[in-house]
Amino acid sequence: MAERRVNVGWAEGLHARPASIFVRAATATGVPVTIAKSGGTPVNAGSMLAVLGLGAQGGEEITLASDADGAEAALDRLAKLVAEGLDELPETV
Repeated sequence: MAERRVNVGWAEGLHARPASIFVRAATATGVPVTIAKSGGTPVNAGSMLAVLGLGAQGGEEITLASDADGAEAALDRLAKLVAEGLDELPETV
C-alpha cells in the first residue's frame, strides 16, 4: 500500500472549492485513492461528499493511500496539490 502524509495547504481546508479541485484531481488519476485525517477512517478521495465530510482544516495532516498500479505517481501528484493549496487544477494531474 502506497501512502503519503501531507498537511492541507488551503487556509480554509478541504471545503467547497478546494475540495472540488482535489476530487477532480483524484478522479483524473484513474487510480482508486483514499483520504483520511490522522487516526481517522479512510474515505473515497473521488467522492465530494466524503471529502467534505472529513472536515479537514488548513494545516491539518491527512493521509492519502492506494494499493493500485500507478499509485506512487498518483499519490505524489495529489500530495503536491494538497500541500501547495493550488487554486486551479494543474494540467499535470
